[in-house]
Amino acid sequence: MFHVKLPGHDAIARQADEHLVTHKVKLPRKVVEHPFRQVAKRVLMALLVLAATALIVYADRDGYNDSSDQSVDFLDAWYYATVTLSTTGYGDITPVSDAARLTNIFVITPLRVLFLIILVGTTLEVLTERTREEWRLNRWRSTLRDHTVVVGFGTKGRSAIQTVCATGLKKEQVVVVDPSGKAIDAATADGYAGIVGDATRSEVLMRAEVHRARKIIIATQRDDTAVLVTLTARQLNKGAKIVAAVREEENAPLLKQSGADAVITSASAAGRLLGLSVLSPAAGMVMEDLIQQGSGLDIVERPVIKAEVGRKPRDTDDLVVSVLRGHRVLGYDDPAIGTLELTDRLITIVRATPGTQVAPDARPLPPMPSQ
Repeated sequence: MFHVKLPGHDAIARQADEHLVTHKVKLPRKVVEHPFRQVAKRVLMALLVLAATALIVYADRDGYNDSSDQSVDFLDAWYYATVTLSTTGYGDITPVSDAARLTNIFVITPLRVLFLIILVGTTLEVLTERTREEWRLNRWRSTLRDHTVVVGFGTKGRSAIQTVCATGLKKEQVVVVDPSGKAIDAATADGYAGIVGDATRSEVLMRAEVHRARKIIIATQRDDTAVLVTLTARQLNKGAKIVAAVREEENAPLLKQSGADAVITSASAAGRLLGLSVLSPAAGMVMEDLIQQGSGLDIVERPVIKAEVGRKPRDTDDLVVSVLRGHRVLGYDDPAIGTLELTDRLITIVRATPGTQVAPDARPLPPMPSQ
């Protein structure tokens, strides 16, 4: 059984849950008042009602009779207010004057009702909130299709999400998996659904609906973890596109054997960019601009349009870098291309505008079932 938790719970409860629960589903939500503050406000309101009742009784203490000593002091007033508001009513202190009885009818009784509403309302709100979150979770799971699962919400994971979202992917179609509760809190604060847990375990990936995902991005901190996550993800989803990042280049072949479609060596890529920037700072700036999706120049993949069929890559309006034909990626000057075909896809460099931000292999998502 998994635990549903949303951002805003107190730190102590969060730490305790992380030790007791193996994985948790967190959905993004609007920022609401801290639950501890909500409870504290209700307790304060209840105490104010209790204090007001005690002061009213003490002010009219001559109209009350105490069976033990026939007089009502300040402590007796608090005692009477407590047993009256809690509906206990031992009967040892009773109103005897007409004024005291009228006060009980028109003042004490409404305060008693208000006191009960405050206490019962807090319980009902907690139960209602749990029911609401269970409903949100079930609805989220039932409508999640062809989404993107990102394992690891560190620097690499954040950058990967920003890139795919810049191409038009909605935040509702991204699920983050990370063993750190703080990382998932940051993800949900940014609007992404999150799973707290170890992604090497199949049950955690199943909570992320990885078996129905279209893309899986693996950006873990350790290469051995990336291998295990890739093996588990490929076992659960045979058709998803899996892209993984590794630190050491020698581990890249192992990732591909584990089922990754593409492997990015983060250390080598950063080193090559550093070397290019040393040799040519301008070229380094261009490469960095291409990497940052959604601004300046973007590198995008798009299908060939009918007007381009029969042309050479250089004759198109866009700057074509490569041609994807079947499972082959051909350079723009490769003689094997000949002329463009309708089934080809082009890798082009374009100026980033809202109209040119096209997500690779983007297909319309199926309609979400109504609730």
